[in-house]
Amino acid sequence: MRGWRQRRWLSQLELDLAAEVSTRHLSFLETGRSRPSRSLLLHLCELLELPFRERNRCLLTAGFAPEFAETPLQAEALQPALDAVQRVLELHQPFPAVAVDRHWNLLLSNSAARRLLFGVDPKLMQPVANVLRLSLHPECLAPAIINLAEWRQHLLARLRRQVEDSGDEVLAALLEELAGYPALAHECPAAAHESALPDVLMLFRLRSPMGELALFSTITVFGTPADITLSELALEAFYPADAETAERLRQLAAD
Repeated sequence: MRGWRQRRWLSQLELDLAAEVSTRHLSFLETGRSRPSRSLLLHLCELLELPFRERNRCLLTAGFAPEFAETPLQAEALQPALDAVQRVLELHQPFPAVAVDRHWNLLLSNSAARRLLFGVDPKLMQPVANVLRLSLHPECLAPAIINLAEWRQHLLARLRRQVEDSGDEVLAALLEELAGYPALAHECPAAAHESALPDVLMLFRLRSPMGELALFSTITVFGTPADITLSELALEAFYPADAETAERLRQLAAD
């Protein structure tokens, strides 16, 4: 609990006031001199905005049963939610969209997203494709990314924030791997690109058989999940930043 409080940049006093408990009691909880009640522990987890997985971990550490189920992705109970996700992905055609788990592993995609994976080494798609690795690996999309230097910086900064917020060891290992990839010959940190959305959105600029694509993305999560698997699932949808990109994506879909 102390580690999560520090990650959220909260003092004991600030958390005390929010939780309506004494500083002494919270200090005793953090040092293990006192055991919290189940209700207080869940309340503290809520205030610290812990992911469901970490809330279960805190409960188990304190000797309580976990609160949230973790349903296997292929379970029948999740099928309606996954069908809805796939439906959203397909309705986004002819623009790319993917669904990923908490480690950025690819779970679902539409055909527009799969079309962008031209030239990707099949070995890097096994046993599971990771969308950040596919973006930055020198044998994947990196050679085709026009603004690779700034896109690399953007992805690494986003992943670094996730590691700091979550303390996830898998994400930390992924960050170390991606940060170790070599720079490619065409990377130019000072390169400037005319943008239809200057200083507003980070663009993903990619060479395609139809010409350059300029894309921006949004990330969507379930609003009221009660299951760990669903709470960790995210949809990333890409949109054209200009009319030329929209037309080229339509041409790729029709080709």
